[in-house]
Amino acid sequence: MKARSRSSSIPKKRFNERTAIPEREDWSVRRIVGELRRLGSRRNVEGMARYGIRAKKVFGVSKPKLDALASKIGKNHSLGLALWATGIQDAKILAGLISEPRKVTIAQMELWVRDFDNWDSCDGTCCHLFVFAKDAWAKAFAWTKREEEFQKRAGFALAAYLAYRDKAAGDAKYLKFLKVIEREAADERNFVRKAVNWALRNIGKRNSRLNRAAIATAWRLQKKESSASRWIAADALRELEGEGVQARLREREQKNDGE
Repeated sequence: MKARSRSSSIPKKRFNERTAIPEREDWSVRRIVGELRRLGSRRNVEGMARYGIRAKKVFGVSKPKLDALASKIGKNHSLGLALWATGIQDAKILAGLISEPRKVTIAQMELWVRDFDNWDSCDGTCCHLFVFAKDAWAKAFAWTKREEEFQKRAGFALAAYLAYRDKAAGDAKYLKFLKVIEREAADERNFVRKAVNWALRNIGKRNSRLNRAAIATAWRLQKKESSASRWIAADALRELEGEGVQARLREREQKNDGE
């Protein structure tokens, strides 16, 4: 590793041992794409494909390496927009990590959601960025009506993330979303039904009132003719009625009563 010479008056760039990236240099899209290419792995690309993550342009950078790179770059919304525009899967995930939620606009959300072409870009963007945007709830409801598989998934993924990240939201919003879940549960597409199930389970773990409401929703779904609805219901009921969830909810209520 090169270190700054104490005897030289000319400052030299300092390198990080793990990544060999100059630490005090401006980041550009070209430089980041080059770094993503270097960090990528064909083996990871093949592994991603086995889990349903397929993209036209992908280098196969692992999530820990993306997190480390995002930490080095820091928050930079304009750079995030430019990275997303490359269409590279790894760059899109990184874009969600470095973009600034307070700067996210409806136009950006609509532009990006149309680019979701796998569950990873969908869930990663919703988890790291969109869930914190001011229009998250509006888009969660709106996108559940979309026909495109990953746009529709995004609506339910957002609701699932909101259920544990939005501490201030009242029960009314979640009770309203349970009706959306009941409306859309017949969608047989794998990545949609899994997201519907995910949202139902997360809402049902928020508090006892929502747990009872989510369980009631699941029991109604179990009586539907749709195989997707019955699968969603059975899987959700196993968790929501299970002793693990029930014990945590009782403990939470006791703690709240004691405050």
